[in-house]
Amino acid sequence: MSWTVVTLLSLAISGYFVSQYATGTLEELAAKEVGLASTYAYRPFLVQAVFYIHIVSAGLALVLGPFQFLKAARRRYPAVHRWTGRTYAVAIAFAAPSGLVMAFYSSAAFVGLFGFGTLSVLWAWTTYRGYRAIRERDIASHQAWMIRSFALTFAAPTLRLWFGTLIGVQLLLGRTAEMSVDEITAVAYAAVPFLCWMPNIVVAEIMIRRRNLPGLRFSPSPSSRRAAAATAAA
Repeated sequence: MSWTVVTLLSLAISGYFVSQYATGTLEELAAKEVGLASTYAYRPFLVQAVFYIHIVSAGLALVLGPFQFLKAARRRYPAVHRWTGRTYAVAIAFAAPSGLVMAFYSSAAFVGLFGFGTLSVLWAWTTYRGYRAIRERDIASHQAWMIRSFALTFAAPTLRLWFGTLIGVQLLLGRTAEMSVDEITAVAYAAVPFLCWMPNIVVAEIMIRRRNLPGLRFSPSPSSRRAAAATAAA
C-alpha cells in the first residue's frame, strides 16, 4: 500500500471517526445506530469521557502519523518533524490508555477485551520505545519502532476495511437466508479486535527488514548500551 493511499485512508477515517460523534449526544447517536454510540451511550460518565478522549486523541495520531514518514520533510523541516512527532506521541499517551479502558466495555466481549486491550498495550509500548530510541540518538531503532507504532495506529482504517469485507463475504455467501443483518454484523465484528492490527504488525516487520532497520529485540541495542555507558562514565 503506497504512502498516498495510507495518507488518504488515514485522513478520511480520522475525519469521519471524529465528526460522526460531534453531531449529537451518545444517546441521540445510539438511537440512530451511529458507530459505537450504542455501546457507550449508557455507560458511566467517566467511561463516556474516556470514549471521547480516545476518539479525539486517536484521530489526531492517525492524522499526524503518515507525515512523519516523509523523508523530504524530515530533511528540510527537522523542527517540524520533531514537534509533530512529539504531538503524535502525546496523542497516543492519551489514546492507548483510553483504548484499554474501552476494551473492557467492547461489544465483542472477551474477544474485544483481549484483542483491543492487547492493541492498546502494544501501541503504547512501541511508541514509548520509539521515543526512547530517538532520545538516545538511535535513529535506526527509532525508525523501526515508529513504523510499528503507526502500523498499530493504522488499525482504525484496517478495522473498517476488514469489517466491511467480512460483512460483504457473508452477504455474497447468502448468509441472509439463515441470519439477520444484525447477526451478520456481530459475526464480522467479532473477528476484528485481532484482525485489525495483527496483519499490520506483520507488514511492519517486513518493511523494517527490507529497510535493514533493527529487528525486534528485548535487550538494549548496541547504540543504547553505548549511550548508557557514556552517561555512566560522565
